[in-house]
Amino acid sequence: MKKLFIITGEHSGDIHAAKVVEELRKNSGSELQIEGIGGENLKNAGVKLFSDHKKMGKVGISFKIITDHFILGRQLVNYLTKEYKPDLVLMIDYGAFNLNISRFLKKAGIKMFYYIPPQVWASRKWRINTIKKNIGKALCIFPFEKELYESYGIPVHYCGHPLISQLPPKADRKTFFKKHGLDENKKLVSIFPGSRVFELKHLMKLFIKAAHVLHKNHPDLQFCVSQAPNLPDEVYSKYLKGTDFKVIKGENQALLSVSDALILASGTVALEAALYQIPMIIAYRGPVLFHLIYLMLVCTKFVSLPNIITGKLIVPELLQYGANVQNITYNIEKFLYDEDCREEIVRQLGEVKALLSDKNSAHEAALAIGEALC
Repeated sequence: MKKLFIITGEHSGDIHAAKVVEELRKNSGSELQIEGIGGENLKNAGVKLFSDHKKMGKVGISFKIITDHFILGRQLVNYLTKEYKPDLVLMIDYGAFNLNISRFLKKAGIKMFYYIPPQVWASRKWRINTIKKNIGKALCIFPFEKELYESYGIPVHYCGHPLISQLPPKADRKTFFKKHGLDENKKLVSIFPGSRVFELKHLMKLFIKAAHVLHKNHPDLQFCVSQAPNLPDEVYSKYLKGTDFKVIKGENQALLSVSDALILASGTVALEAALYQIPMIIAYRGPVLFHLIYLMLVCTKFVSLPNIITGKLIVPELLQYGANVQNITYNIEKFLYDEDCREEIVRQLGEVKALLSDKNSAHEAALAIGEALC
């Protein structure tokens, strides 16, 4: 029986991994043994978990984070090299941890594939040398990545972006509003402050303050806050005291699809919003030191995926000092009350999907993995 081990680091990777496992099961059935690091999605797909994400989905530099990753990494390498001995390790996203682990697994002669590899085209481009040295094949999701990896002589399989086949259709607005006690006669602005405590710490107060200003100036507005399923209620409640904003958990895509405008931290959620063609702004800020490091490492003109994919500024990007109440409210008001502006951004967001492949990404990844395990 062939053995596969999957390493994910956060909720989104867990979702994508489970989809790949489903596709693999269709072809290999019970002939493939799969273990991994993941969350509820991988667990529900029948994967035996070596560890969950409790020590993984964190951002920042602290003694605890470094120690947790070091201990987990050492335990994982020992398990894979001395006990489990997989035929293939599939790494998914979470570049810092996975690329470090890849060095040790390569020395042990373990083959590795990387699905949704680190975005070396966006920052820290030197990491592609680690990928070339240690990874057997990159299973990439953006069309321009294929050419990049090929130019470095790295075996690559273009899978297409997983959102294209996995993103559900828009939710029914009337049904969604009724379910959550929202007013159908008011416009809905939704706030997505991120899925990490680090992000909420630096963004939540700003987003809530901007929402208060918008609501004061426009009583026809109502607001929802999206709660990441991996974070407890109290992480959000301390920022929302004295507000009547609704917090909606576990319905990110439905909430995106029925909103009139969005205030987002950067990330995959921006691409989801683009595919639904919902006007949005990206606002992100953090400690000054982190921002300075980011400026030294960044390789792209833009930070949000809709802008990177199209190569032009469609979505306003408010970064660091530009992420302030005045800029957020100005842009949201334009999207809600300037019809020409709204129509133009909706049209341009339509270009994003047109530039992405309609491949079933999980199916393509499973095909490449299946061939390697034959």
